[in-house]
Amino acid sequence: MEPDGIARDALDRFVTSAQTTIEELLRLRPELATELGEHRYDDALEDLSDTGVSELRRLLHESRDALDTIDLDRLSASDAVDAEILINGIDRELLDLELVRQREWNPLVWLPGDALYPLIVRDTQPLPDRLRALAARMSQIPDRLELARRVVEHPSRLHVETAVLQTNGALALVRDDVTRLLVDEPGLASLVEPAQAVAVRALERHRDALAEQAATADGDPRLGAELFAARLHLVLDSDLSAEAVVEMAQERLLEIGAELRALVGEDVKGALDRVGADAPTDETIVATARLAYAEATEAVRELGFVTVPDELAEVIVMPEARRGIAVAYCDSPGPLESGGQTFFAVAPTPADWSSERVASFYREYNRAMIVNLSVHEAMPGHVLQLAKARRWRGSTNVRHVFASGPFIEGWAVHAERLMAEAGHGGPPVRLQQLKMQLRCTVNALLDAGVHAGGMSEGEALDLMMRRAYQEEGEAVGKWKRAQLTSCQLSTYFVGFTELAPTLRNRASFDEVLAHGSPPPRHLPRLLAAGG
Repeated sequence: MEPDGIARDALDRFVTSAQTTIEELLRLRPELATELGEHRYDDALEDLSDTGVSELRRLLHESRDALDTIDLDRLSASDAVDAEILINGIDRELLDLELVRQREWNPLVWLPGDALYPLIVRDTQPLPDRLRALAARMSQIPDRLELARRVVEHPSRLHVETAVLQTNGALALVRDDVTRLLVDEPGLASLVEPAQAVAVRALERHRDALAEQAATADGDPRLGAELFAARLHLVLDSDLSAEAVVEMAQERLLEIGAELRALVGEDVKGALDRVGADAPTDETIVATARLAYAEATEAVRELGFVTVPDELAEVIVMPEARRGIAVAYCDSPGPLESGGQTFFAVAPTPADWSSERVASFYREYNRAMIVNLSVHEAMPGHVLQLAKARRWRGSTNVRHVFASGPFIEGWAVHAERLMAEAGHGGPPVRLQQLKMQLRCTVNALLDAGVHAGGMSEGEALDLMMRRAYQEEGEAVGKWKRAQLTSCQLSTYFVGFTELAPTLRNRASFDEVLAHGSPPPRHLPRLLAAGG
């Protein structure tokens, strides 16, 4: 064992290196900073020019080199885990910058909607400050979008078409939501309205350019087997290979199929169709989710396997710009800010959907599924887990900045299982929960199939509709999502799988959720050390 002085030196060097890296990363990525709750850079957009990318690469390489000189064995278990998380996070950022290079082919990364949305909906900062930041960011939109039109080459048609839709969503934020905020601060109109007008013109021009480009866009959104495997390893921060994930998912599909037949007999689809017939409507969906959330919260209190935090969510109607993919999401304040309201957003269907598409959507998101989804997104899923994660404090903010998607999604899938097996919602919800396990398992197969296996649309739809009993509209939407993203669809299954040994046979989960959102592979070490 080395003297305490050497261990203290290692800790000091790690803390200095980690905090310097985070400070500079958030300065260079101000939109990420806002999302995380660091508001010093709310008036800036990320510099996606060659100069900005070069500066970010320089920071990441220098930080990686500095971490390589620190003896991680001299750190406590908690700090050593954070050091490994930081190294993995830097490696993932570098892979995306140097090999994936989305800024060169993906028009979605240039759009400003996600830079504006937190400033509009979150109230952790005073409204005048948010409006000034919105004005500053809106004034930078024309240059951002003009550069995008010069840089982006060979995008896929799907990416361009999605960018058109999201540009319209950004226009709605600028036109409608910013105007709504100004009602309470009319004295700032002279600052905000000129920037608003400039942003509207730039977004309209960019939307029209994208719409014109869509007809001839012919890029391939697939990463390819080698790059997908490299990125999957870093996104999951797991020792599992891409091949192992696929093999485990295929085995799990068979197990879930057997569980379904044991529950309802051989006619699984018929049983699901009967449950799907009890469906909400656009007029009742929000009230249905609000009731399901309230009942789930009361059930968790009664079951007692985890403590319900004071910070509960407000159920809101999902903004129009974010509808059409899923019926609900959780939007919590950033882990680097205090206070603020968590939102459990629920969506009626988009106004331009046909009656057939609406009916299909609500067969998928029937009443039993809304009960299960409220567990996943809210209680005791994301709302509860993220509230507890925000309370975690360590030597650095690494675990907040590089939160693990597999941990977050894996816990939410386990929350569904825990509640359904405890009888919450009765047999219909248990049936839907098993269907959701099919969905998260198929997600991993779809992710790998699209990006590494050359999976066709027909093969993807057959996998989702025949093996996971998904509605055609849900399957088509997921096929698009698999092409628009990479590796995120695998986080549900891998997180669930890797958390299972740690969660099995526990009477209480408060200790499990007391360590932020670390990659699941680190959780046993943290629990053993109590840090």
